[in-house]
Amino acid sequence: MGKFVKGIIAVTLLAFSGLSGAQQVLDRVAVVVNDGIVLESEVEQLVQQVKHSLSQSGTQLPSDKVLRIQAMDRLVLSELQFQIAKRMGITISDQQLQQGLTMIAQEQDITVDQLRENISRMGNDWDTYREAIRKEIAIAEAQRATVQRRVYVSPQEIDNLVDAMNQMSERDIEYRLSHILVGFRDGASADEVQATRVRAEQLLERLRDGADFAQAAITASSGPRALEGGDLGWMNINAMPTLFADAVRDKSAGDLIGPLRSGVGFHILKVSEVRGIQQVEVNEVNARHILITPSIILSERKAHEKLVELRESIINGDISFADAAREHSADTGSAALGGDLGWAEPSIYAEEFRRQVEQLPLNEISEPFQTQFGWHIVEVLERRQLDATKRSQQNYAYQLLFSRKYQEELENWQQELRDQAYIATLIE
Repeated sequence: MGKFVKGIIAVTLLAFSGLSGAQQVLDRVAVVVNDGIVLESEVEQLVQQVKHSLSQSGTQLPSDKVLRIQAMDRLVLSELQFQIAKRMGITISDQQLQQGLTMIAQEQDITVDQLRENISRMGNDWDTYREAIRKEIAIAEAQRATVQRRVYVSPQEIDNLVDAMNQMSERDIEYRLSHILVGFRDGASADEVQATRVRAEQLLERLRDGADFAQAAITASSGPRALEGGDLGWMNINAMPTLFADAVRDKSAGDLIGPLRSGVGFHILKVSEVRGIQQVEVNEVNARHILITPSIILSERKAHEKLVELRESIINGDISFADAAREHSADTGSAALGGDLGWAEPSIYAEEFRRQVEQLPLNEISEPFQTQFGWHIVEVLERRQLDATKRSQQNYAYQLLFSRKYQEELENWQQELRDQAYIATLIE
C-alpha cells in the first residue's frame, strides 16, 4: 500500500470532495458514467481546490471552463476505476484505512490526530475525508491487480539493463520532468492524428516563446498529472517510459522536448531539473514470521486474537517460534522452515511488513499487524549492510523495468476504460 501513499496524498487532497461546511440542499448530476454519476458539487469542489492549490503556488489560473473540463475528466476516470474496484469485490477494511491514514500522516511528518486537525481546520469533514481515502486505496488496489497482469519483464531484459547500467553512469542522474499529452481518441483517423500533431506543435512553439508550462498543462493536457501542472516528479532515466528516456537522455534543465507520438497522443516534455544520485548501499534483514489468514470460518478479530495468544506463548516459553510457525502459519513455504524468510531487502515485502522489519529491534517479536495477505507477527534475527551485488542489481533492474512498463500499461488501461465506457455530460 505504501507505494501509492504519495499519489493518494496528491490526488485526494486535490480531489477531496468534503470541502463543504454548509452542504448544498440540491445537487445535480454533471456526468453519467456507465451506471454511476459525477455530481455538480464534486466538480465545483475540485475546481475550488485546484484554484486554491494553484494560487498558493503562484501559478496563473486558467479559465473556469478549462478547469471544469479537467476536473470532470479527473472525476470520470476516478469513477470508472472505482467501478472496476467494486466489480472485483475490493473492499478496504477499517484496519487498512487506518494504515493508509497513518502513512499519509507520516509522509507529512505529523500524527494522524494532527492530520485530522488540519483537515478540520480547512473546513472539511473528517469522515468524508476518510471515505475519500478508502476510495483511493480501493482504486489503487484495482489498478495494481489489473495492470500487474499486463506487465511481463523477461530475464533477458533484466540482464541487458544490468549490463547497460554497469557500462553507463546514467543511474547516477535523475530528471524532474513536466509533461503535456495532446491526446487523440482510440481508432482516430489519419486526418485526426495529423490535426492533433499540428495542435501539439503549435503548443510547443508557444512554450518555446515563453508560455508557462504548468498553466499550459492544466489548460491543454489530457495526461494524468494535468491538474498538477504536468509535474511527473523525479525519475531515473531507466525508470521512464522508453519513449521519454530516448528523448531525455543528455538533456539539460529547461529543455523542451517533443512532440513525441505514442499510442494515445503526442507528448511534450520539459526537463525542470537535473540532479545526481549517490550510490545506496544494500540493507538486508534476516527475519521469520507467522501468518494467520482470515477466512469464512476465521474472522479478522479471531485471527488477530490467535496471533496475540501465540505471541504470548512464545514469549512465555510455552512453545518455540519455529514450532509455532510450523504448526500454525498459513505461509506454507516459510512455515516448513520454522517461519524463516532468510536474508532479504525490506523493500521486497508489503509496505507494513517492510516498516516492521526496518524498525523492529533485534530478537523482539512484533505485535500482530495486518497486510493484504492476513495477520502477521515477525521477528528480526539479524541485519547487515552489503555493497551492491549482482542479485541486487538484478532486483533494481527489474523494478525499473516493471515501473516503466507499469506506467505505460496503466495509461493504456485507463484509456481503454474511457473508450469502452458510456459517458454522458449533462452540465457543461
